Amino acid sequence: MKVLEDVISSLKGRDVPVRSVHTCVFWTAVESKHCGLSSTFREAGPSHERGVRDVGGLTQKTALELAEYARSDSFLEASIGMATVNSLVEVDESKCVEKNAFEILLEKGGGKNVAVVGHFPWIPKLRGKVRDLWVLEQRVREGDLPAEEAARILPECDVVGITGTSFINHTLEGLLSLCNKAYIVMVGPTTPLSPVLFDHGIDVICGTKVIDPEKLIRFISEGATFKEVSGVRLLTLTRT
Repeated sequence: MKVLEDVISSLKGRDVPVRSVHTCVFWTAVESKHCGLSSTFREAGPSHERGVRDVGGLTQKTALELAEYARSDSFLEASIGMATVNSLVEVDESKCVEKNAFEILLEKGGGKNVAVVGHFPWIPKLRGKVRDLWVLEQRVREGDLPAEEAARILPECDVVGITGTSFINHTLEGLLSLCNKAYIVMVGPTTPLSPVLFDHGIDVICGTKVIDPEKLIRFISEGATFKEVSGVRLLTLTRT
């Protein structure tokens, strides 16, 4: 987990108390220095019943202590950890643009082989606008390929989009190792808007900054999907 380790290491010296933790059905938010957002992942089957370590006492930890949960093999704990990581990242908006991942993949993928790891709502719009498009998913939908096909597909791709939830299920480094020649775009609210990712071969970071924590927490607590969430800004950070 070298990428995650480097991201967490870059946050040292910024530690503050955890103010609140909100683990909701689709999204997890943690307030520390800022408010950070992550997808909420849970294991299927009995393994999800083990719960979260120190539940009831998470706000007694510091943010860097809770960020360590991102290393956990419990998806639920790792979700909390990634939201905490994102609550500590200082986003330099002067280096960001408000451009979404679909636009970037379309711009870079025209006439090329494109793969997206993770099924996003804009996938149908991308089909037919690039030469070949493969969608790799652990929860396969119609038209997707199972995630196990990554070793066959990714080395042949010119452009690859990778979901930020690959931090949660700890598949990121394996995926990056397969992208031998690809232009790599990290996608989704779980993705840290940290330039540290550029040191690991990622070219574009498409993430989310929470600009109104109270509104965000109200929406995710009421079961909002991401397209229904309010109080966030979608930002893109590009390698210079």
